[in-house]
Amino acid sequence: MMAPAGSPGQESDLPRGESRPFVCGVVEGFYGRPWTLTQRKDLFDKMQAWGMGSYLYAPKDDCKHRAFWRELYTVEEADHLQSLITAASDCNVDFYYAISPGLDITYSNSKEVATLKRKLDQVAQLGCKAFALLFDDIEAEMSKPDKEAFQSFAAAQVSVTNEIYQHLGQPKFLFCPTQYCTTRAVPTIATSEYLKTIGSKLAPDIDIMWTGDKVIPRDITVPSLEEITTVLNRPPVIWDNEHANDYDQKRMYLGPYSGRSPDIIPKLRGVMTNPNCEYGANFVAIHSLAAWSHCTVDGCGSLSPHDTVSADIKLELGSPSGCTPDTQLVPPPPNNLPSHVYHPRHALRSAVTEWMGEFVKVKAMWGPITKPQVGLNPTGILQPSVNTCITTTATTSSVNSPLPLISLSTLSGGPPSPKSDPGVLQPAVNPYTGLASVGTQLPIVHQGVIPPLVTPLVPVMNSLVSHNEVVLERPVNESQDLKSAAPEPMDTMSGSEPGNCTSPLQAMEGTTNPSTPAMPGDMVEGTTNPPTPASVMQVESCLDGGGLSKAESTTMLCEVEDSSGPLTVQEVELICDLFYLPCEHGPKAIEILTEFYWLKTHAGVMLADCDRVSSTTTVGEEGVEIGRPEWVKRKEKFVELVQDIKRAFEKICSAPNRELVYNLYTYLWDMVGVVFMLLSYIDWLALGRFSPKYQQLIIGRHTWFSGIREAFQSGDHEPWVFRGGLTADLQRLMPVDSGNDLFLYQYPDTPTSQLYNIRPYREGDLEACHSVALQTWDDGMDASSDYTSHPTLVGEKSIGPFASFYPGLCFVFENNIGQIVGYIFAAPSIHELHQRVTNAWLPELRCKFPLVEPGEGELLTPCEAMINSLHTDPDPLPAFIDGPDSWALCRLAVLPSVSDASLSRRSTMLLLACLRTSGVLKVLVEVPRKERYMMDLYTKMGFMPLGESPTEAAPGDTAYLFRRY
Repeated sequence: MMAPAGSPGQESDLPRGESRPFVCGVVEGFYGRPWTLTQRKDLFDKMQAWGMGSYLYAPKDDCKHRAFWRELYTVEEADHLQSLITAASDCNVDFYYAISPGLDITYSNSKEVATLKRKLDQVAQLGCKAFALLFDDIEAEMSKPDKEAFQSFAAAQVSVTNEIYQHLGQPKFLFCPTQYCTTRAVPTIATSEYLKTIGSKLAPDIDIMWTGDKVIPRDITVPSLEEITTVLNRPPVIWDNEHANDYDQKRMYLGPYSGRSPDIIPKLRGVMTNPNCEYGANFVAIHSLAAWSHCTVDGCGSLSPHDTVSADIKLELGSPSGCTPDTQLVPPPPNNLPSHVYHPRHALRSAVTEWMGEFVKVKAMWGPITKPQVGLNPTGILQPSVNTCITTTATTSSVNSPLPLISLSTLSGGPPSPKSDPGVLQPAVNPYTGLASVGTQLPIVHQGVIPPLVTPLVPVMNSLVSHNEVVLERPVNESQDLKSAAPEPMDTMSGSEPGNCTSPLQAMEGTTNPSTPAMPGDMVEGTTNPPTPASVMQVESCLDGGGLSKAESTTMLCEVEDSSGPLTVQEVELICDLFYLPCEHGPKAIEILTEFYWLKTHAGVMLADCDRVSSTTTVGEEGVEIGRPEWVKRKEKFVELVQDIKRAFEKICSAPNRELVYNLYTYLWDMVGVVFMLLSYIDWLALGRFSPKYQQLIIGRHTWFSGIREAFQSGDHEPWVFRGGLTADLQRLMPVDSGNDLFLYQYPDTPTSQLYNIRPYREGDLEACHSVALQTWDDGMDASSDYTSHPTLVGEKSIGPFASFYPGLCFVFENNIGQIVGYIFAAPSIHELHQRVTNAWLPELRCKFPLVEPGEGELLTPCEAMINSLHTDPDPLPAFIDGPDSWALCRLAVLPSVSDASLSRRSTMLLLACLRTSGVLKVLVEVPRKERYMMDLYTKMGFMPLGESPTEAAPGDTAYLFRRY
């Protein structure tokens, strides 16, 4: 059993000698879609059960908390807020109502202060007994009247805060300073006049919030707390962003509370976690924090010198240093630990064991699959950040903008210019949905995880009345057609709703990047902007301009599919390892990275004339010979890892708790797609059809094994420098230097376990590939009706030479039941292919399909016209594709019935990796100019027109498009 709320078993080192309960709880303080009322009440129940006593209501995107702080709550809003306050009180949880007036308040204006008092009096009348004033993420500039009235910015904040504190009757009170971490202290903690003024002038019973050395610090230590405690004249309350993910929509954090020894508890007034935007993803984060708060001994590091742990327990915990220095991974815990000893992996197992009950609860879906946080910078690019200690924070806005994918490969030259995108997205019906221009965004940062300011641009929501739930009109059971159950659409910004903000200027937060030291060497691939959290329910735009955006698609009913056996604790722990912590991957994630890298770098053993290679990449194994049997054995191990991930994904997809499935789905789906692609590449390497010089072609410059690991694990950089988390680290291991744009795609509209396998072509696939070619021949659409007499003709002409001459560079796409739904074929040299087609392939087809002589006045059918085209020699290749380096040629087709927007992109990425491993560094496609759809498709996948000059396309009926990689 955990200790009662607010009683972790230790007292803070208070300068006044008094003892107050340790503040431990949850901050809802992220940027993005706030939690629902039902979720908050569920949180209070869990907090009571786990011994946590404080909740801070501070959603950045609740307009009346921040953007329109002056406005009183409507009757409906007040009723909802009162119900929350009452629910928290019933669970013995202190409900802190936070308000953020710092964006535009005039501190010296008595009317402004009176307005603030009136707003907080309204909340107090609803039963609230704890409050917070937050001055994070604002410009440290005062208006002219304030400069005349106050000596400093800190003095202005202190004056207003103390007055409000006294006006409310000296309640429990939290204050968040503008300089809320070490990197924001100007110039340093010890010399910051701002912090000194706050510490000396703020009422002594007001608790001050602090995030640590950084916005998201890897570790919080006793020495780091002693300095800030001295300056503030009180121990701080840690606003902990370890599990916050509003800066990167590719990452969520399912790992345990870590990097904070229980030894710091006596040095603090409290800890409040600001976790993932997705409520359902926070079980482990909150549960493990609660467990940590009741411990006194660090089971991962040195034992506390004041602890009376027996010698056998010390022996069981292992060496005092705890963590392995080369990997910085938390060592595995012993099977049993005393209740007062905290070990992150032990806490993870305990939390996951209890979390299992949540998956089997029957809960309806509560809205469309939307990303609560927004940030569409390519995930493979490392993000540098601005040092805000010496740079004035600029106000930026979060505006979706179309960015042609052909320019994404050049992002390293600088960030794109944002543009607004007023177009309404339309339903998509073709398989390449989501392949159009990608929306990009300027960053927003916040105290929870990002820096300062507001730009009035678009509507923001009031989470107290937004109907963030989809309520089914009748119960849905397993046998019912889920698509027939009509949900109630979400209502977040309707101007007619009383709860929505109707002010003429609808605001949203915007900020620049927090400070981070420069990356070593040339590790930073690009200079794109840092993460951008949402200001309203924004989602990734449809990348092809078609299809419903996530915010528009409000039905989103789930396809519940069967899986083998119930979900297990080990499978959930595996998922947690894949989405671990901001500065640490879980053990299974490290295993996947390591195994794939080993297989890739030792694949030479699979070449026809080689059965052994010397190890050059594995530490401690340099010069050791690796044989083919060992490679095959390691490959089988990697396949097993991928299948474990797939199995866990499928089981989670079929969980009864659809709300939880919706929270986790997009992250899991993306991860499964990436590991499937890696497996496809390993399957191709196993065929041994690549260049003997592959080693110099496949080692990337900026991968987990060439500098990123050390920087990632060091904690020297804010986590948003490493965009995309594990998925990005895995994709960077693919030997493609400029493929970031191929990992930007629209997520599925409904949670489904339908997965597509991209595998090497086999001879028995030819008939199915001919069928796909025919069904996509008419500019991506079905042409079967025109070729009933010769259904294989299209395939034999278009892809026959690829399958016959270069089967080692051909891949097919299979669905879950083994049906082929698409392909991507390539030839390593377009000149060689052209010669073989002219000299060998066409003569054979001419014999098979004799020339058709039309009758007088008769027109040839499309089928007859194609047959006759076989009897004409193809046009010579244009001169501008001649050169010392050969050009590869590829062909892609996916059936219109396939809705997975990522399939074409992942298969293209795979093909580019295989071509590079084969020594081919340039690829192009041939597209008839009349086929506008296919031209558009290839363009959106990064192919650019190839002509005699950069501004002039090649003449003729065929267009040539190329990309490098």
